[in-house]
Amino acid sequence: MVMPEKGLSNPLNAKLTGSGTETVVLAHGFGSDQTVWDNILPHLSHHFRVLTFDWGFSGAVKEQEGLFDPVKHSSYEGLARDLISLLDELDLNSTVFVGHSMSGMIGCIASVKRPNLFKHLILLAASPRYLNTDGYEGGFGTAQIDQLLASLESDYYGWTANFASLRVQGDPLTIEVYTKCLRTMKPEVALPLARTIFLSDHREILGRVTTPCTIIQTTNDTAVPNSVAHYMRDKIQGKSTIEMIEADGHFPQLTEHLQFLNVLGRILGFEYN
Repeated sequence: MVMPEKGLSNPLNAKLTGSGTETVVLAHGFGSDQTVWDNILPHLSHHFRVLTFDWGFSGAVKEQEGLFDPVKHSSYEGLARDLISLLDELDLNSTVFVGHSMSGMIGCIASVKRPNLFKHLILLAASPRYLNTDGYEGGFGTAQIDQLLASLESDYYGWTANFASLRVQGDPLTIEVYTKCLRTMKPEVALPLARTIFLSDHREILGRVTTPCTIIQTTNDTAVPNSVAHYMRDKIQGKSTIEMIEADGHFPQLTEHLQFLNVLGRILGFEYN
């Protein structure tokens, strides 16, 4: 399908593939782009119409001026508005939204603003807050976040290799791919966005999410403790369930895509084998 030369669809590299009565939206997270779904897309496209795109902060976007605004995008609200605008432009509603990492919470916020756009939210390795606080284990202490941001600011390209290794865990090829993808981001974009991600607290939005949700979590994710998945399930107002993938790391769609496809098949009602 040829995208119209207007709005966000063209600059965000939006693509619709496949066919079917339902549309699945795949939204990537920090430092990556839509290629993170390459192992998943061909199989989903057999059963659904699938929308992929690159966020305005992604290095895959050719002209970022106006697409990533440090003021507008200093919170997930701005990105949620972008998502809503993209879906409206493409005349999509009642979609299945698969949001990886930060995109999970962006999808939650968008669903509160415009519930008609979303039939089901699939929250992959998502977290409403990364900082620990009383009664909540987000996975990071304040000193850890401060060090992460200081390292990013002082030596971005050195930081990317370490960050990729910690998040992917154990798969050298995927670590290399993610490192290269991170390095396509502009440091002046990566730093404010990282601050937004790691210093934000979106726990209160969960109680306003009425769209049915499935939370997908690996058994060993250094970015998101398993307790976060249970916290989200308990706080989300709509019906929510948890699916665990026996794997390490934050990117099961890359490192354990067969398990991930099997989980998606159970959720969405298609067979993968």
